[in-house]
Amino acid sequence: MFVEEVAELVELLPLRGALVGLPGVDGLSTEQRKRLTIAVELVANPSIIFMDEPTSGLDARAAAIVMRTVRNTVDTGRTVVCTIHQPSIDIFETFDEGVRGVKKIKDSYNPATWMLEVTTLAQEDILGCNFAEVYRNSDLYRKNKNLVSELSTPRPGSKDLYFPTQYSQSFIIQCMACLWKQHKSYWRNPSYTATRIFFTTLIGFVFGTIFLSLGKKVGKRQDLFDALGSMYAAVLLIGVQNGLTVQPIVEVERTVFYREKAAGMYSALPYAFAQVVIEIPHIFLQTVVYGLIIYTLIGFDWTVQKFFWYMFFMYFTFMYFTFYGMMLVAMTPNSDIAALASTACYAIWNIFLLASLSPDQGYQYGGDGTRGHAQWLGHYMDLWLPNLETLQMLSWKMGK
Repeated sequence: MFVEEVAELVELLPLRGALVGLPGVDGLSTEQRKRLTIAVELVANPSIIFMDEPTSGLDARAAAIVMRTVRNTVDTGRTVVCTIHQPSIDIFETFDEGVRGVKKIKDSYNPATWMLEVTTLAQEDILGCNFAEVYRNSDLYRKNKNLVSELSTPRPGSKDLYFPTQYSQSFIIQCMACLWKQHKSYWRNPSYTATRIFFTTLIGFVFGTIFLSLGKKVGKRQDLFDALGSMYAAVLLIGVQNGLTVQPIVEVERTVFYREKAAGMYSALPYAFAQVVIEIPHIFLQTVVYGLIIYTLIGFDWTVQKFFWYMFFMYFTFMYFTFYGMMLVAMTPNSDIAALASTACYAIWNIFLLASLSPDQGYQYGGDGTRGHAQWLGHYMDLWLPNLETLQMLSWKMGK
């Protein structure tokens, strides 16, 4: 396959199953990342490649490996225009064209120092020539001018380059490709997926122990509100945790998305679709684990209707929190600002939702048919109120 040929060209076949990781943290080294960047561009099979200091930040050995990759690319017939910073003598000698008309570099001499010395105005005065004029009068200049003129003139019968669609694949194929990529990313990130399940299980047993058998106490109205509060607290903690932990993951993925979208691989909508869909099975597993533990230890009634209503609203509440955290990352420059914004929103929601649990005031209707002091937040509470009212209804039914 062409992809394997490119991987072999840039000497990445031994690393075909490796994780890219985060720079300076894990995954590929800096030199391997640079070769991977070259490979990503080579997959598009360009005829000319521009590289701006591909060896920056590398030691001599790593720079030599990257430049060997560049040399291999040139050997395939592609043109590579490259700027390089302080090359070693081995790297310098890999270039086909350099400065001409001056004395050659001495053995074991610093090529960067030599370059600065031979390109100064003083050196031109010593040689009695102007480098620009030397190039303008050279065969290389005339050859390049003729080549530019030839390539600028369309061949007889040729047509302008035209693509019927902006992207090479259909919307469905883009969605499938993005979903496959997101699946691989989540599968290879156990620090996020596995840790979330472990934290959910641990918190489930902690909450279940704190509210042990609370669901069976229905003799007083306060007992019912205690049961409702236990459900609210259990859902809120995991929901907020989901909203916060997903934000760094989305931020890292967004960096990759910018590069791949700029390369014309896919549009923004399939990427957003894949990000949302990949969370659904993970949240479902989290809900099953957490719901079974909480429902069993708190001691709610084991009826099919009540159990599935409970799991239904817990599942969609977890998704609401998770997608809300993803939305804030999309709206803010980075995950730090998103975390600050989401934390403030969670605090405000928590205050008004706790007020809505009061039996005599708050968001509930008063005796005169009007709403309480939280009326101005009503539109936002409507996102939560169906969950709370349904759970409250189930709590009251447990007493019958």
